[in-house]
Amino acid sequence: MTGSFARQTVVNTDPFIELSNEGQAPIRFYLKKEINAIGRDPQWSDLKIPETGWTVLSRKQAVIEREGNDFRIYDGDRTNPSRNGIFINQTRINVTQGYLLKNGAQLQIGQDPRYQINLTYHNPSGSQMTMPTKRRLSLKDLKEWPVELGRAPRPNYYSSMQLDAPTVSRLHVTIYPDSKGGHILHDHSTNGTFINGKRLDKRSLLHRGDTIQIGPFILLYTGDALELNNATHQIRLDAHELLRKVKDKKGQEKIILNNVSLVLEPGQLIALVGGSGAGKSTLMKSLLGIAPTNSGKVYLNGDDLRQNWAIYRSQIGYVPQDDIIHQDLTVEEVLTYACRLRLPPDIDIQKIVTKTLEQIKLSHVRHTLVHRLSGGQRKRVSIGVELLADPKLFFLDEPTSGLDPGLDKEMMNLLRELADQGRTVVLVTHATGNIEACDRLTFMGLGGKLCYFGPPQEALDFFEMPSEDFKYFADIYIKLNEGKNEADISKVVDRWAHKYQRSPQYYAYIATSLTEGKDEQQTTDASVRTGISPLKQLWLLSQRYWKLVNRDRVSLILALISGPITIALTALSLHNEEPLTKLATPSITQAPLALKLLFIFSCIAIWIGLSNSIREIVKEFAIYFRERLLNLGLLPYISSKLLVRSAIALMQTLLITIAVLIGFASPESELIPWSIGFGITTLLTLIASSALSLMLSAYVSTENEGNGILPLVMIPQIIFSGVLFNLDGWSQKVSWLMLSRWSIGAYGALADVNAMAPENNSFADIFQTSDVYQATWDNLALNWGILGVHTFAYLLITLILQKRKDIF
Repeated sequence: MTGSFARQTVVNTDPFIELSNEGQAPIRFYLKKEINAIGRDPQWSDLKIPETGWTVLSRKQAVIEREGNDFRIYDGDRTNPSRNGIFINQTRINVTQGYLLKNGAQLQIGQDPRYQINLTYHNPSGSQMTMPTKRRLSLKDLKEWPVELGRAPRPNYYSSMQLDAPTVSRLHVTIYPDSKGGHILHDHSTNGTFINGKRLDKRSLLHRGDTIQIGPFILLYTGDALELNNATHQIRLDAHELLRKVKDKKGQEKIILNNVSLVLEPGQLIALVGGSGAGKSTLMKSLLGIAPTNSGKVYLNGDDLRQNWAIYRSQIGYVPQDDIIHQDLTVEEVLTYACRLRLPPDIDIQKIVTKTLEQIKLSHVRHTLVHRLSGGQRKRVSIGVELLADPKLFFLDEPTSGLDPGLDKEMMNLLRELADQGRTVVLVTHATGNIEACDRLTFMGLGGKLCYFGPPQEALDFFEMPSEDFKYFADIYIKLNEGKNEADISKVVDRWAHKYQRSPQYYAYIATSLTEGKDEQQTTDASVRTGISPLKQLWLLSQRYWKLVNRDRVSLILALISGPITIALTALSLHNEEPLTKLATPSITQAPLALKLLFIFSCIAIWIGLSNSIREIVKEFAIYFRERLLNLGLLPYISSKLLVRSAIALMQTLLITIAVLIGFASPESELIPWSIGFGITTLLTLIASSALSLMLSAYVSTENEGNGILPLVMIPQIIFSGVLFNLDGWSQKVSWLMLSRWSIGAYGALADVNAMAPENNSFADIFQTSDVYQATWDNLALNWGILGVHTFAYLLITLILQKRKDIF
């Protein structure tokens, strides 16, 4: 039964349609008239519909008119669309254009699989459909259990259904019968299974009418069968009156998206164009669901996008204006890591990567580092990363920005190919040179007003261009920005927006096609689920991060040698001194000099640690944001940064310790050998300051801000270290928040600085013994422990700062 299709035996050769509704007897209607009407209105319809069980049908649902040997179906009464619409492959049948039926065509009335009515056209003497659009797997009288559903269930296994998509596991779910005649579904996947919008943890008892979402596939459980309702897994998008208000610098409310409605259907390439401040990017992010709106809804296949983000996240591709790829990886490495992080572990990664490289036409630069590619090639790699999961809805922000005319055309041709494969592709662009490749053009005006939505060819006539030559597209920008000031421009935009509201294009492409969401909206858990174990994701992220660090050899070498070089210079300046060695007769200058040297060691470790990670989060915000939207775990991400930086800190500690042992005579520590104690203190200081640096990197918005904030963080470490000034009162309390206080405390305890001062010290203004440097295990453990607490606190704040960036 693998991949089997439900077919009905046709005896009568006259053309007819059959309406099937779950729980109701099918209705057969022979098309004997030239024009036939279907609906619940008995005065209008030629087909008698039962009063109960068929409320999904509108009173005036469809008109079916003969055209040659076949019939063309129109939604509604050919003037007004029906309430729930008629769909084929998620494309709504148009009121004016209709759809030419072919034998075997299967259409749906409504979008909710639980209440959907299926309309099947039969005409053996007419044109033939190449393939029916619905599959059915019967669960009655099966001899082999369990039923297997997945990307590649057991070959030749009778009780199975193949669901071929990269985000579907090889064996995604199994279904077993229970003792009461029902069925139980077990989830074996990494990317999850949803029942009525709720993610299944492990197993669930199925109920009649349940919808099962597996990757891009939706199945309806009827009690005795599974029906695949979305075999082509295509996506339509209906945006209803999206409104976005913000406050300007003066605190006044400003509208940047003004009640915009759009209809984006499968297989369409849609361009969002307009001048600066027209709201193009805001509109795209609102359609994508990652920008807030004050009112309005976005529906994907009838589901509220924001309420069902978890279901659709793997089916949506998003390429922001900034590159979402690491510059120091090869093209193949970028795609391979993305594949391992996003797709099930049982996928053939090499095959997927090779196929994607062929799609984006970059097989010849497979082993080339990304930073050596041209701008157009880098953008293609970003697109390739999104294509790995084979998304059916694709958003691109300025994909042709900065490209020359030749590369611009190549990029548009690539996007045209993606749309022709059944995807819905939406791009923001300023370029109009190749706009004719698009199916729909969305012209936005100042204040986020919709001035036009329709085919590019009709836009020229709408905007009263002198000819049908596409070179005049640029002049539309000029028309929408006529005026000496913002108020004048706004009046011009209002005129075009009002004209569009009354135009045939608005009626044809929005008014009669816009579809309301499902009557019963489900809400899913939008929290990020990684799809793979946190430990495996940590390992993959750490691998990738180490490879990136290792590729930047100059920065890595400088990070490793800067500490030893600074210590060597310090040793050179003190070549006649032995500041850490206890003298037979303690000198009044010994302890202060030793403390100053320990202060230098602490400052070196803190500065190096701060410099290590200040750019590591902020510089890859675009990458993080995109991966987080999909399945990036927050804890594995932050932990991978700390893990790699801790490994580098260990190397830095070894080099610094060797430099100190060579440059200075070691003190006689009664607690632990100086070399071991010094190494532990330095490592803890480096790790804590690296964690502090990660926190700052999560807080700042640009790399320049990060670099600029470093001195502001380092100066308090110096002032409140307790070395330069005697601290008491509130300043002593502030010092507890400084790494330097605890780092120097540990160094001082190890070196036993207090013992270096004369017993009868009459020069208290030069050096005073302190409990901070007490050479006891309790004091040393306290200093080490507080450094660990600082590390934990900084990481916790980093997690909170990153979590606040989530949009769901």
